[in-house]
Amino acid sequence: MRATVRQAARATIQLVVSAAMAFGSYIFITVLLITAIATAAVVGAFMVPETVLLIRRIAGAKRQQAGAWTGRKVPEAYQPLTGTVRERVRTAVRDPSTLTDFRWLVAYYAYGALPVLMLPLWPLGLVVDGVWCGLLRRRAVVLPLISRLADLDAHWSTVLLKPSPKAQLAVRVEELVQTRAGAIAAHGAELRRIERDLHDGTQARLVSLSMRIGLAKRAYDQDPEAARRMLDDAQTLAEDALTDLRHVVRAIHPPILTDRGLVGAVRALAASSALTVTVTVDGLTDGHDGPRAPAAVEAAAYFVIAESLTNAAKYSGADRADVHLARARTGLRVRVRDEGRGGADEAGGSGLLGMQRRVAALDGSVTVTSPVGGPTVIEVELPCVW
Repeated sequence: MRATVRQAARATIQLVVSAAMAFGSYIFITVLLITAIATAAVVGAFMVPETVLLIRRIAGAKRQQAGAWTGRKVPEAYQPLTGTVRERVRTAVRDPSTLTDFRWLVAYYAYGALPVLMLPLWPLGLVVDGVWCGLLRRRAVVLPLISRLADLDAHWSTVLLKPSPKAQLAVRVEELVQTRAGAIAAHGAELRRIERDLHDGTQARLVSLSMRIGLAKRAYDQDPEAARRMLDDAQTLAEDALTDLRHVVRAIHPPILTDRGLVGAVRALAASSALTVTVTVDGLTDGHDGPRAPAAVEAAAYFVIAESLTNAAKYSGADRADVHLARARTGLRVRVRDEGRGGADEAGGSGLLGMQRRVAALDGSVTVTSPVGGPTVIEVELPCVW
C-alpha cells in the first residue's frame, strides 16, 4: 500500500504540472486569435514567427515533461527561424513541425483536462484501497488509475509531438549540410598544414641537401676532407628529410594503424605520451585477429585520442590519463579522461573544433565535459558496421 501511495503521489505531481501547462495553453488561445486576426489584416504577419516560437517553447516543455515521465526522450526537429521577416514567416509556415505542434496544441485543449479525473480518485482510493489492501491484503485497484492517467497523458503527448518523417528529413539535410561544410573546412586546413610542413620542413632540407652535394662535388678534387664532411652533413639532412616525410605520412594516415590495428596503435601512442596513460579495451582485439572498424573510423578515433592526450599533456596539468575503447552494436566508442584542471574550451585553440569536424564528417558525435577544476572527459561515438 505504501509503494502504491508513493507512485500515485508521483503521478499526481506529473498531472498537476500537466494541468498547469494545459491552463497556460488555454490562455495562449488569446495570442493565437490576435495573431490570426492581425495576419488576416496583413499588418501583423510579422507576429507569425514569434507566435510559432512561443508554440515551440510550450511544445518543448511538454516534450521534456513526457520524456521525464516515460524515460524516453521525445525528439524535436525544427528549422531555424532566421533571416529577414519575410524569410522567417516563410520558414515558420512551411516547417512541417509547425503543423505538428499546432495539431498537438489543439488536441491538448481536449486531453489536457485529464488531471481533473484524478480529483475523485484520491479520496475513493484511500478508502477502497485502504480496505482492499490493508485488511484483505489484495492489490490496489483505484490509486493505480492515477498513474495510468499520467501514462496516458505522456503517451498521447509523445505520439502527437513526435516529428514527422518530412521534418526529420529536413533537419537531417541541414545537419549534413553543416557537417559537409565542416568536413570541407577540416580537409582544407589539413591540406594547408601538410603543405606548410612540406614547405617549411622537408622542402627546405632537400634544398639544403642539394646545395651540400653540389658544394661537395666542387670541393672533391681540391679538398677531399671538406667534401667528405659536406657529404656527411648531406646524409644527415637526408635522414632528417625522411623523418619529416614520415611525420607527414603519419598525419595523413598512420602506418601503425594498418600494421597493428587501432588497439595496437593506441597502446603505442600511450607508451610514447608524456603522461602515464592507461588503455582499456572492450570488445576489440589487437592486430588483425578480430573484426575491425573501417579505416576512416579507425583513423578518426586515433587522431581524437592523439589530440586529446596532447591537449592533456599541454594544458591540463595532469600526470595521467585513461583511454577506453569499446565496440558497440552501432559503432565505435572512445573515451579519454584526465584529472587535470579542466576548463577545456573549443574556442581556445586546443584542437577541439578540428576534432569535432573530423568526427562530424563521419556522422559521429563528440561530447566534452570539462568543468573548471576537472576532470576533463571527451567521449566520441563513431557509427560503423562491423
